[in-house]
Amino acid sequence: MIVYNKTKEDFSNDILSNDIGNIISTHILEKTGHRVAPNEISSFQNSLSFMERVLMDRDIPEDCGISVEYHLPQTSKRVDFIITGNDGDQENVIIIELKQWQTAELTSKDGIVKTRFQFGETETSHPSYQAWSYAALLHSFNATVEEESINLYPCAFLHNYASDDVITNDFYSYYLKKAPAFLKPDAIKLREFIKKYIKQGDSTNIMFRIDNGKIRPTKSLADALRNMIKGNKEFIMIDDQKVVYETALQLATQSHEENKNVLIVEGGPGTGKSVVAINLLVELNRKGKMSQYVTKTSAPRDVYFDKLSGDKTKAELKSLFVGSGTFINAPKNIINTLIVDEAHRLTEKTGFLKRGENQIKEILNSSLSSVFFIDEDQKVSVDDYGESYVIEQFCKELGINVHKLKLESQFRCNGSDGYLAWVDNVLQIRETANFDLKSLDYEFDFKVFDDPVELRDAIFEKNKINNRARMVSGYCWPWASKKDPTAFDFKEDEFGFNMRWNMTDYGGKWIIDPNSVTEIGCIHTAQGLEVDYVGVIIGDDFVIRDGEVKVDPSARDSGDRTVFGWKKGIKQDPEYWKPLIKAIIKNTYRTLMTRGMKGCYIYCTDKETSDYFKNLM
Repeated sequence: MIVYNKTKEDFSNDILSNDIGNIISTHILEKTGHRVAPNEISSFQNSLSFMERVLMDRDIPEDCGISVEYHLPQTSKRVDFIITGNDGDQENVIIIELKQWQTAELTSKDGIVKTRFQFGETETSHPSYQAWSYAALLHSFNATVEEESINLYPCAFLHNYASDDVITNDFYSYYLKKAPAFLKPDAIKLREFIKKYIKQGDSTNIMFRIDNGKIRPTKSLADALRNMIKGNKEFIMIDDQKVVYETALQLATQSHEENKNVLIVEGGPGTGKSVVAINLLVELNRKGKMSQYVTKTSAPRDVYFDKLSGDKTKAELKSLFVGSGTFINAPKNIINTLIVDEAHRLTEKTGFLKRGENQIKEILNSSLSSVFFIDEDQKVSVDDYGESYVIEQFCKELGINVHKLKLESQFRCNGSDGYLAWVDNVLQIRETANFDLKSLDYEFDFKVFDDPVELRDAIFEKNKINNRARMVSGYCWPWASKKDPTAFDFKEDEFGFNMRWNMTDYGGKWIIDPNSVTEIGCIHTAQGLEVDYVGVIIGDDFVIRDGEVKVDPSARDSGDRTVFGWKKGIKQDPEYWKPLIKAIIKNTYRTLMTRGMKGCYIYCTDKETSDYFKNLM
């Protein structure tokens, strides 16, 4: 979306008005309906004035194009500054990431630096990485850029940043070569960079052609995706997974603005929902049908992106994996297919600020077809909103055709649903015929530990095999280590060991990072993913009294958002809130206890609860 696009001459005149910040903010309000914060207006005023001085050279043509705050399609990203023109032979686009930073710190993470923002120090992408990633997205998904051979030249300009050994450190050399970073003393160097590629003006409306170009993956990216998945046994489909896959492909191919379709796929833990989702993502993009993989939490996105990309640096591939709040301001029918995994975790509004109208409706409006993978017994928060009937209701209102299928084939828990039925029975979610584990016709390693140290050691030992064993827990302990990395969340005096909740260093890849076994995961880093062996700490929020499940949300840490508002809710509407809270806590442990494909080990902080599990083994 083009927010501001003028010639260099007109841009300079806007700067001379001494009101460029408000001019840009007015354009943003007109184009998007969103008001710009005062600090952002000040930022425009400052950074754009620096750029105007850089452009004040007679060799940079007055009629070259200047675009500000260009919104990249299918993302929430905005390009700060774009210059368009040609060098006499080729049409060129210079992409500039503008920063007002004055200091930054090195990190050990690829393409990541730490700097200070309004609310304190935060890790963020290196400016060169940002500029390069924007160019990579345009090159890989915009048909006009590819077909008309428009050259893209990204760079970063940190006009307040004195030279040091952070931004230009060799650790970031890969991105600095892709997109050079110009610091405070480098304005003339940036000017020379611009003059190298912009020798004549923009007489062909380059940005308007790009903005109106068809959004689709390039053949090179589609082929790369297919090669990544080819022969990978983790993504091989069987039985009804193939049926769901072929049905979704057919619907995506047939869908258009007058014939929109939704496929709702219901399936329990381990039925291969994510396997089908990733196969769909790859094949649809290979066919030129722009598609994205959508989840609320980052863990499934990060893990599957990592498994697909391996050691390759592919910023454009990353854009195929997006959050469920991405589509708040997306144009209607902008994308062919949205593949929503863990759809039961969708929320009505987005984020703490409760932005947007409705996540389900936004997804339906943005796509010609969509696939929702749902297990309603994995709803683990009061905000979880994604249910089949809600999706169907919106589809009816919007005139969208609804199709429904089920997945039955079990990958998890050693290839059978017997253990899953036993878990449902023992957690008193529903009565099943599986009253004890001896009745199972296969071997599944379930153990109850009286000593949490022995549980931890057992998981450590299993992890030595192939890095597929992890410990997880319910939300009964505060996350002190989030603010103080030296603090322990699970402490020696209670457990006999000092351990922490999963640290933010791994992002969403905690469950696969080889160094993370020493940390304890939560529902957000484990849901939708699996290991071979899982160790579960069951806290006092779930206890057994006289053979009956009792839940206690007050036993959860006060920082737990999944039951936020339960006190007020139970007081005002107990008939709704009491069964809701009970279901959420039961579902939390159901989800955690079904992450293991070969075994589940548990430790209960409550002895009667521990004895209950032992008796039902």
